[in-house]
This record gives sequence, structure tokens and C-alpha cells, in this order.
Amino acid sequence: MLFRLKSFGLPRRLPCHATRSLSSLTQRTAAHYPYYIPRNSKGSLPVYTDIRNNGTRFLLLVRNIDGDVQALAQEMSTSLFPSGSPEASKLKISINRSKHLIIQGGRWKHNVVDWLLQKGF
Repeated sequence: MLFRLKSFGLPRRLPCHATRSLSSLTQRTAAHYPYYIPRNSKGSLPVYTDIRNNGTRFLLLVRNIDGDVQALAQEMSTSLFPSGSPEASKLKISINRSKHLIIQGGRWKHNVVDWLLQKGF
């Protein structure tokens, strides 16, 4: 039976082309910040939403920050939204357990994830 399969010509695997790994590409382009946000076990950024008070209070959690959390909070509060915008006036960032950020004021998960991706995380 195995001989027959060989004679019909099973499809062969396509040649695998070597590519640069993601880590080698990000090492050259990544900036050095006093903080670092490692990805979770599924490869995503650790940014989570928490909805409380029957849907009237939206919290955004950035978890497991290594390094200077205060510097991340300061930089995020100044550069996440343009100064003078309604979003910037609602933005409230607090630090929890010296490793987590809690962002209050709106539904901004996609804005925060995009901001972190632009920073190279």
C-alpha cells in the first residue's frame, strides 16, 4: 500500500524560506523606555477592560508592567490624546500595586493598544 502511495506522487511540502525573526527586527527599531510591558501567554498585550456599576463605569487595566510605572502613566497621560481634547480632560490614570495601571474615563482599549504598538511593544 505504501508503494502505491509513493507511485501516485504525494504532494511534497513547499520549500520553507528563511525569514528574519520578529525579535531581530524589533531589536533594531525598538526604543528604550524606563518601563517594559511583556506580552501575555497568548502573545497579546496585557490590556483588559473592566465594566462596573451596571455598565456605567469603564475601567481599563494595563497589567504586569516592569520598570518605572510612574513614567508610563505620565507619558500616557500627556501623549495618548491631544491636549485640550475632551478625551484628555476625562482621562484619569492611577497606579495599583506598583505593577498595574488603571485608566478611567471612557472606552479606550483600542486607543491604548494602538498607542502601545506605536511605542514598539
